[in-house]
Amino acid sequence: MAAYWGPDPSAGLDNDLMAKRDYYDVLSVKRGATEAELKSAFRRLAKEHHPDRNPEDSTAEQKFKEINEAYEVLKDPQKRAAYDQFGHAAFEGNSRGPGGGFGPDFSSSMSDIFDDLFGEFMGGRRGAGGGGGRQRNARERGADLRYNMEITLAEAYTGKQAQIRVPTSVGCETCSGSGARAGSKPTTCATCGGQGKVRASQGFFTIERTCPSCQGRGETIDDPCPTCHGQGRVTKERTLAVSIPEGVEDGTRIRLAGEGEAGQRGGPTGDLYIFLSIKPHEFFQRDGADIFCRVPISMTTAALGGNVDVPTVDGNRVRMPVPSGTETGKQFRLKSKGMPVLRSKVLGDMYIQVEVETPKALTRRQRELLEEFERESNKETNPASSGFFARVKEFFEGKGA
Repeated sequence: MAAYWGPDPSAGLDNDLMAKRDYYDVLSVKRGATEAELKSAFRRLAKEHHPDRNPEDSTAEQKFKEINEAYEVLKDPQKRAAYDQFGHAAFEGNSRGPGGGFGPDFSSSMSDIFDDLFGEFMGGRRGAGGGGGRQRNARERGADLRYNMEITLAEAYTGKQAQIRVPTSVGCETCSGSGARAGSKPTTCATCGGQGKVRASQGFFTIERTCPSCQGRGETIDDPCPTCHGQGRVTKERTLAVSIPEGVEDGTRIRLAGEGEAGQRGGPTGDLYIFLSIKPHEFFQRDGADIFCRVPISMTTAALGGNVDVPTVDGNRVRMPVPSGTETGKQFRLKSKGMPVLRSKVLGDMYIQVEVETPKALTRRQRELLEEFERESNKETNPASSGFFARVKEFFEGKGA
């Protein structure tokens, strides 16, 4: 046992109090141990003797409670002073001990160790110092921003280098993002002691909430920067370069990391997301990497055959042969004349659907020629219509019979 200067702690105590071990011995620290040494010893021992880690040890739970009880007293300056002077007798009359068992301060004393214990199962500690979600002086991350950009189908085909102007919050240059006037600096919040959270006991429970004085930052600014008024950021319009790859589709999202809003008081910057929309095209419809186009052809071209020049999405034209006897709705495929597939050298196809146009505003001579053509026509010339009306005739003759 460590040397003790003062009254005999065991004098006049009953058997239960005499059975208690010295709190300093429980935590394996000297009487002059600092707050940091106490906390470190408590964490180490509590993790070592936690019942969940020692399911086969029947004494683990009792040791765990003993460690918690010792730390509850020694971490509190007033309780520690009373214990140093009077020993366990300073707390005689409290049947559950000074913070032992499951008293009002149980959640408070165990919050740090719970962060350590369960943080290991949830992917490790969340923040410097193992404080989980209670990292001191945490900086707020800036918000992500959205920018809507409309491009043409031709630009989606070739890709594009664009510049955009984005109004956003950037770090204040006057105070370097601290929010404090030059020559001064933020001070530790007096309400929460820099933790960003405060606790309030309500019977069996201990409630933890964001500190109302510093809004969870752990710091307050007594002399704010005159430029940003203590926010650490100002609104400014920036010009950014955006590279749009070839083959992008409607609704494609491009992320520019770190180009969003600046965080408050030096916090990390958010991201900028550019959402692309493609303008409707006069001739083309798109389906993935394929392009569809409807092309009207004359009746004579459909009947006799020929060639038609059709536009392509790359801005050129291609001559497409039309065989004789082509009907409306016939589809032709032009291989590799579609859109590029994003991040590859593969091209989709282009599909041409022809529509046979009926002649209008005929001259007298054109009408005479068509009437002559009609008189010369037979079932071989118009097989579909001839066959249809033949079946109609048979239908009505059979019905009459």
